[in-house]
Amino acid sequence: MAQTAGPGAARAASRRRSAGKNVGGTQRRPRWVTYTILGIVLLISVFPLYFTLILGSSTPEEISRSALPQLLPDASLFDRFAEVMSSDAINFWKAAWNSVVVAVLTSLSVVLFSTLAGFSFAKLRFRGRGPLLVFVIATMAVPTQLGVIPM
Repeated sequence: MAQTAGPGAARAASRRRSAGKNVGGTQRRPRWVTYTILGIVLLISVFPLYFTLILGSSTPEEISRSALPQLLPDASLFDRFAEVMSSDAINFWKAAWNSVVVAVLTSLSVVLFSTLAGFSFAKLRFRGRGPLLVFVIATMAVPTQLGVIPM
């Protein structure tokens, strides 16, 4: 028994062949350019974390002596971490636990209330729905940090 392809098979095959060439008549950017741009953005994003790690391995005297610290962390980095975690002046583990609790509760409440708001705006019709939707979106556009007042 012989199988034959239907009339749509030729069109699908030609679409697959031409998918990489152009989209909407414009030439696609080569993949290496995209990955290069993503790599640069990644380096820019990770650099502050790396710089913090380097500063964590330096003494205050070393930091004040030069504006740019060394490129690799000292061997004393883990000693300094152990000192912070076992210090009596700072209860590191309690502070870390408090941060986890606040982050989890905040995330869960945002997901819950955003789901309820999204459902009500999508499915329910009520007076003042438009202005209230604009207000909700406007409050989402303002960063939370602007509401924090230093003591």
